[in-house]
Amino acid sequence: MSTIVPFGPQHPVLPEPIQLRLALDDERIVSVLPVVGYVHRGLEKLAEQKDFVQDSYLVERVCGICSFMHSMSYCMGIEEMMEITVPERANYLRVVWAELHRIHSHLLALGLLADAFGFENLFMQLWRTRERIMDAMEYTTGGRVMLNACCIGGVRRDINDEQKAFVLNQLKEAEAELKRLIPVMTDDYSVKKRLVGIGILDKAAAYAAGAVGPTARGSGHAMDHRTTGYIAYKNLDFEPVVETSCDSYARTLVRCREVYQSIDLVRQALDKMPDTEIKVAYKGKPCGEVAIRCEQPRGEVLYYLKGNGTDHLDRMRVRTPTFANIPALMTMLNGSQLADVGMIVLSVDPCISCTER
Repeated sequence: MSTIVPFGPQHPVLPEPIQLRLALDDERIVSVLPVVGYVHRGLEKLAEQKDFVQDSYLVERVCGICSFMHSMSYCMGIEEMMEITVPERANYLRVVWAELHRIHSHLLALGLLADAFGFENLFMQLWRTRERIMDAMEYTTGGRVMLNACCIGGVRRDINDEQKAFVLNQLKEAEAELKRLIPVMTDDYSVKKRLVGIGILDKAAAYAAGAVGPTARGSGHAMDHRTTGYIAYKNLDFEPVVETSCDSYARTLVRCREVYQSIDLVRQALDKMPDTEIKVAYKGKPCGEVAIRCEQPRGEVLYYLKGNGTDHLDRMRVRTPTFANIPALMTMLNGSQLADVGMIVLSVDPCISCTER
């Protein structure tokens, strides 16, 4: 007879609104039932009540960690629906802020993982480096969490030479610090004991469960929607970061390597950015329907928008990457030990509040 143990919604490892009902045979997990729905902010319904311009601010509140990417995805959808051509400089600026968000999101996730297995010093040092990225975003937009920099037709703010130099300096300092910190995360004996071989999600299982982002790439899938070349990614040099050991350690390595990759992408974007306008004027109202996909730090986000030719959308639907990764998480947990649940959950880098919206 199995014992049911509730993990969450309030837990030191994951104080977020999800509960995992773990069925245990001694210390081994034999089944998992996720319980969601503790938070429902009604953002999708609210988007129908606000006009389509106000929604570009609203969607940033879906998630505070990847807020700019939500606004960018929404604006890309409206632009496609209204056939608006965004200036090239704006596309490069979108890459800059999107990749800064990816860096700060990955450093936040790596820090929380270190905190979960008791490596407090590594946690604090990673978050101290993350502050440099937050400072770069604040210096260029005025905001640390909600940037409000993306708008329909381009971006609201430009980056001048002084701001560019500040961003590059912060990236240089952050990279130097990470070259000392990342090896601790990847080579330390204690870290490996907690991550290697834990939370196995093989390549076939990842595909069957519909995993996205680092969760999929840690299982050998070169799935990265940036390779489709949206905004300015088509003009930048990079390849998806892939690991093949299919465990919690592989997912951690993907995020560690992607931090360096994002630093390089920001530098490329700032270097190749043309001297054009940053936004264009437009007329009309959104009419029709469109689905837009973008690569967020946790994986692919999907926005479905339906316009009716008025100021208000008929429908806005958001599918966040954590929602797509929950089935994969259930696969990882089955057969695992109770003591490893925290590590496995955090290896997916879940964001439950944005999943429930």
